[in-house]
Amino acid sequence: MLSFVLSRSFCQVVTEANRRCYPAFGSIFRTFSTSSPKCDEASDDGSVVTYSELKTMLASHNIQLFDVRNPDEYQAGHIPQAVNVPLDNLEESLQLSPELFEQRFEVKAPTKADDNIVFHCKSGSRSIRALGIAHQLGFSKARHFKGGYSEWVDQEGKLIK
Repeated sequence: MLSFVLSRSFCQVVTEANRRCYPAFGSIFRTFSTSSPKCDEASDDGSVVTYSELKTMLASHNIQLFDVRNPDEYQAGHIPQAVNVPLDNLEESLQLSPELFEQRFEVKAPTKADDNIVFHCKSGSRSIRALGIAHQLGFSKARHFKGGYSEWVDQEGKLIK
């Protein structure tokens, strides 16, 4: 347990120091710092959306749901109301002007103050990386659906195409 806490703390310190000192290398370093489960697995601090929370948000249309899977995965089936923003394009996309974001994705651009931004992928590993990118860009209230599309299909028993 102690090694887990130390690993997570060290990762957070290194990531923060990197962000402050070497902003040009941020996206390169982020790839390595978020690929280790020890840095992000314990981030169940309110940043994780459960299946039932996701259903409630979808029913009330109070969600900006971003599917960070590849376009072919999205086309094979996706959660209703999800907008496909592949992980490889996420950082650039979140930095677009609101007008360009809306042109590209045909939805309102998220703002840093929004508390209804949710990322998902197939099983949670890409969405936790997306969450890290969003948080570093100032979208501090963004969350992710840890179970991803796999849990959605398990619960819903159908594909939305």
